[in-house]
Amino acid sequence: MPHRSHILISGDPISLARGAEPIKSAFDAELAFYALTDEVAVAFTGDLRVPPAQLPAAIVYPEGVIYAPITPNDVPLIVSEHLYKGRIVDALRVTTKPLTGAIVRVPAREGALFAQQRVVLARAGIINPEYIEDYIAHDGYTALGKALTQMTPAQVVQEIIDAGVQGRGGAGFPVGLKLKIVAETRSERKFVLCNADESEPGTFKDRLIIEGDPHSIIEGMMISGYAIGAREGYVYLRGEYVQARERLEKAIAQARALGLLGDKIFGTDFSFDIHIHSGAGAYICGEETALIESLEGKRGEPRIRPPYPTTYGLWGYPTAVNNVESLANLPPIIRKGAAWYRTLGTAKCPGTKVYTMLGDVNVTGLIEVPMGTTLRTVIEVYGGGMKLGKKFKLAQTGGTSGAIIDASFLDVPMDYAELAARGAGLGSGALLICGDDTCVVDLAHVLMRFFARESCGKCVPCRLGTVRAVEILERLKDARANVDDLARLERIATQMQVASFCGLGQAAAVPILTGLRFFRDEFIAHADARTCAVGVCTMRGEPRVKAQRALPVAA
Repeated sequence: MPHRSHILISGDPISLARGAEPIKSAFDAELAFYALTDEVAVAFTGDLRVPPAQLPAAIVYPEGVIYAPITPNDVPLIVSEHLYKGRIVDALRVTTKPLTGAIVRVPAREGALFAQQRVVLARAGIINPEYIEDYIAHDGYTALGKALTQMTPAQVVQEIIDAGVQGRGGAGFPVGLKLKIVAETRSERKFVLCNADESEPGTFKDRLIIEGDPHSIIEGMMISGYAIGAREGYVYLRGEYVQARERLEKAIAQARALGLLGDKIFGTDFSFDIHIHSGAGAYICGEETALIESLEGKRGEPRIRPPYPTTYGLWGYPTAVNNVESLANLPPIIRKGAAWYRTLGTAKCPGTKVYTMLGDVNVTGLIEVPMGTTLRTVIEVYGGGMKLGKKFKLAQTGGTSGAIIDASFLDVPMDYAELAARGAGLGSGALLICGDDTCVVDLAHVLMRFFARESCGKCVPCRLGTVRAVEILERLKDARANVDDLARLERIATQMQVASFCGLGQAAAVPILTGLRFFRDEFIAHADARTCAVGVCTMRGEPRVKAQRALPVAA
């Protein structure tokens, strides 16, 4: 029996900590009291597009009314008035406008909600992620049906190539080219891998995509499988993502029950199945070859490349490895076409980008905007401006391993090509926004401690380089370093970037090198004058009045 109304409750960690589960229990009890259980469905969802200050929240469909922030005490009024009598409770309602794709500032009770141009997150917060019927009602699996019944595998690959979608995991490698290489490699078996081991600190976009729209990942993997000739796929999921695993398991079971996974899908000769593997907390397993080693039951260490996974992957068979956001882009591309996709973003980098925004902004959380949106727009429009009137100082793009950039990047279009041309990058899509009370040396120290701990130890540049970098940064913070130490730090970072075995050691050098590039004076002040301009570092050593010598200028 179809439900006349749906109540979606924010199920993110903030909402759960503030009592989202008692709110759901209150809804269940009130609906039972009014005998509405069979008419109104209640479920958690991952992302309701609500600022943290307004959580927990609930949205009631089909009206699309958002109530936020709410407590269990608000539930009886919402049920009796809105769901029983049909009268919206204006006193608890957040006023918003329809999502049109335009950038709009919308008044709310506290803070603001912002319209976004959503492709990957189009259904998040709108459907019940635990009902496959909701996904199907919102064009779910139509792209798969189109691919299987109207397109050849080669045509699917070409459509993705024509769309120009780049991998959203950090490297930006073209997804279509990767699929083409695997498709053209002859083998009796092939695999599709979804890299959902989202271990980059400050990044949680993949988790919310899975929690809010799990079937989009399944459909993306199946389209990939059809394109390359694979019959089996694996999701390597971060072990801490318990709710994401539960949602995926339920979605896979529902798809199997409807014949959308298994044998002869849509009455064709294509068969496909998906398995889930939970990681054990190793950051290194986010690297695709270390992920494959772990999936095979071995120690998670990167492999020598070449050969690449596209020709020699899981158990030695050709394997297409893509992250969650990359796969979620495939169904809308197949459904609407490459030409439509290229209307979004920039000429070199089409489509949208999902960011997790953290730090000194008024509104933090998940956003999806067209590629090429500037950092200034992200901060002022989607972030609601700098917190507490702070002045923007820096941003780190791409998570822990991302570049530290200064105010000169505020009006640079953010896409893979533009940032790479300026020595930066998008990485995993995490944006850490920092005000003028942030010390770059302290930030670099925190980041390097993480890398020193997470290094797998396989190669010397990363194993020893991260430790030595931490030691130098600690001396800089304590006023025990000199300009020779600073020159040594830069040399170590350069060697790590050039000689490390895998992306972990290579990327670990990026915060140091970009920090020195854009904030060299601040490092010099710590090493030479032994002062921390913002007063964050302890600087326990004796301050020196006069510098001994100038730091050599980097090439």
